[in-house]
Amino acid sequence: MSSRFSLSPLLIGVVLFAGVVVYLNISEEQSVNQSGPRATPVNSALISSQAFPITIESLGTAIANESVNITAQVTDTVKVINFEDGDEVKKGEVLIQLNDTEERARVEELRANIDEAKRQFTRIADLRQSNATSEQLLDEQQARVKALEAQLDIALAQLDDMQIRAPFSGLLGNREISIGSLVQPGDTITSLDDISVIKVDFNIAENHLASVAKGQTLTASSVAYPDKTFNGTITNIDTRLDPISRSIRVRATLDNKDKRLRPGMLLTVVVEKRVLNTLVLPEKALVPVQDKQFVYVIKDNVAHQTEVEIGERRPGLVQIVSGLSEGDEVITEGTLRVRDQSPVNVLNR
Repeated sequence: MSSRFSLSPLLIGVVLFAGVVVYLNISEEQSVNQSGPRATPVNSALISSQAFPITIESLGTAIANESVNITAQVTDTVKVINFEDGDEVKKGEVLIQLNDTEERARVEELRANIDEAKRQFTRIADLRQSNATSEQLLDEQQARVKALEAQLDIALAQLDDMQIRAPFSGLLGNREISIGSLVQPGDTITSLDDISVIKVDFNIAENHLASVAKGQTLTASSVAYPDKTFNGTITNIDTRLDPISRSIRVRATLDNKDKRLRPGMLLTVVVEKRVLNTLVLPEKALVPVQDKQFVYVIKDNVAHQTEVEIGERRPGLVQIVSGLSEGDEVITEGTLRVRDQSPVNVLNR
């Protein structure tokens, strides 16, 4: 009995396809081995020596240069209101007029009594010259005139209390009373803030104490105005440190003529300690490995992993203490795709 071996067309097709795949892979591997590894696209920067400010950054709270709640000193009803919410007023300007009818009548009465007492004093003085009256009567009348004048001073002060004035120039807050309201001492009528100058209190750590002094300049910023910085000057350094936080409170003043800053705002304060002339590198070029820092230096389009020692940091920048020289070209973008001694293609050169 004879047997015959036959190959199916499907099996023949699978074998041919596998052969083509093996051939293509071998050809690609040979091509890669002949041409070498591909150059990794990267961006780079040249290391340069430049001014590198060392700063202290802290958070502070804005305070008005002068701030007060306007209140009455006496109990009476409101007769006239001379301001509206948010008005800007000058020092001495009358804000509220209370009902002063009784006080004015008292002043007029005392003035009339003083005039009469002075006439009596003049008449007695004439009689005294002719020895028609005693010296004691003349002294008594003179004392009466002085007593009435003292009472007039008191009445005028009471009349002045009927007018509530601005103690300094500034910006008024909301009005809390209406015409006819009965106000008493301690009742808040409105608030008054002088914000032409803004004070800011902030804390710095004990180790920065030697780096700040009165008259030192600083800058402040607020989230309300992200593109605006406000210049200021340190005006006072507290005499005591906080024994818990080991920090000290510093007060500075900021010019606020445009009245953008308002009391209570949170400000980011930056104080410049000193300026170094040093090598500076973009922070994104650093490659941390355990407790060390490395960068990739480009020489002849080849990346060389180099250990560096860093110093002070600023947002986006870092000081290079050692490991690099001015003019070195360092990879800033693409470091994750680069290995030591691998070729690179600098795109931004």
